Amino acid sequence: MPNISRTLSNVIAFRRYQKEAKNGDKKAMNSLANSYKNGKGTKKNLEKAFHWYQKAAESGNEEAMNYLANCYYDGEGTEKNLEKAFYWYQEAVENDNEVAMNKLASCHYDVEGTEKNLEKAFYWYQKAAENGDEVAI
Repeated sequence: MPNISRTLSNVIAFRRYQKEAKNGDKKAMNSLANSYKNGKGTKKNLEKAFHWYQKAAESGNEEAMNYLANCYYDGEGTEKNLEKAFYWYQEAVENDNEVAMNKLASCHYDVEGTEKNLEKAFYWYQKAAENGDEVAI
């Protein structure tokens, strides 16, 4: 049986995110996207998650930039597009998103959305490892 208190709390948070996102709050846009992606407080909807990640990323939310890149990389809520994934991983890294460093390195190494560049791959794997990414180590 679901935890009614947690479910109600998720619905209240979802409604707050909706209101704040529509008023231009980029952090709320990202939270709203996460709610849609995970089905918390609402029905799971990957297309709406993609929409709000895109709005948040275009508004400068570095966490949403990484999530948007993941959407393009995995084809979640949109068509798979490795060039756009690479672009948004790069934007996320340039805005100090440490999580995107390993993915950016992989793009350079595996020729996903860009040309193979082992020097850049090594650089970003090293930066990811320096920032505690255990996969990059």
